[in-house]
Amino acid sequence: MTTLAFRRATDADIPLLVELVTASYRGEASRTGWTTEADLLDGARIDTEQLATDIHRPQSLVLLGEEDGRTLACAHVAVEDGAGYFGMFSVWPQLQGRGLGKAMLAEAERIAREELLQSRMRMTVIDVRDELIAWYQRRGYRRTGIHKPFPYGDERFGIPRRPDLRFEVLEKPLSALPGPIRFATRVI
Repeated sequence: MTTLAFRRATDADIPLLVELVTASYRGEASRTGWTTEADLLDGARIDTEQLATDIHRPQSLVLLGEEDGRTLACAHVAVEDGAGYFGMFSVWPQLQGRGLGKAMLAEAERIAREELLQSRMRMTVIDVRDELIAWYQRRGYRRTGIHKPFPYGDERFGIPRRPDLRFEVLEKPLSALPGPIRFATRVI
């Protein structure tokens, strides 16, 4: 079992984060894991300027999950629209399925609840990603039925390969979360 140590990303981590997020979602390398969006989108998955903004803005952090000093996963945790926000969730494709994602999500929820003082966590997921949505549902998230348009024409979010992409908001109450996660350590 992998024990993750957690820390906040800095500007020095941006090149690695771009590589990790891209490998998790785009291109042939992403097909090694189950989170690939390669059939839905081409191009970039992350914008370096937005990443720097997320690292520095108030009530926002990019969380890294590390083992022996090696970054294995990342996620963005913030306060947006009156709730915790979870996004940019990535695990190296060859390491997916080992519980790293569960540990990252649990730590992100803890941060949103205990440090950012939020009672709910939200995220947006491309609504045709049934397997991914089911994964979140098994972890207590529910589909809200609220949809947001995909930013067609803004290549910072990728180049769509189909015309019907949109996001759905998923949400989970954080007040009823269990106690500390035993398989992860916190270093923030």
